[in-house]
Amino acid sequence: MNSDHLFVLAAGLCGAAGVGLSAAAAHGGGAFTGTAASFLLAHAPAFLGIGLVSGSRMLRIAGFILLIGVVLFSGDLIALDFLGTRLFPLAAPVGGTLLIAGWLLIAASALSGRKS
Repeated sequence: MNSDHLFVLAAGLCGAAGVGLSAAAAHGGGAFTGTAASFLLAHAPAFLGIGLVSGSRMLRIAGFILLIGVVLFSGDLIALDFLGTRLFPLAAPVGGTLLIAGWLLIAASALSGRKS
């Protein structure tokens, strides 16, 4: 599986998980479930776009950084609600920092003007 397919797969999984978690939040999920759902749904179109564009190497790296970030951030919030514990100390802040870095790298990839 190449990275383009991986990002399309990630888009579908994030979208499905986001919808499922939104339903869970609406039906009495924990305090963090809705936030995790929102982050998954917000990033699903980004992964789809990255997968469909077949952009620069920098854009693909940004996509991987976003993917790791959303898994850590949302995963930590979901673990708090459903398991009562964190993935590991500072998982959400690390994930959030990676999300910010990923988005900044997407912006930088537009400025580089280079395709793979």
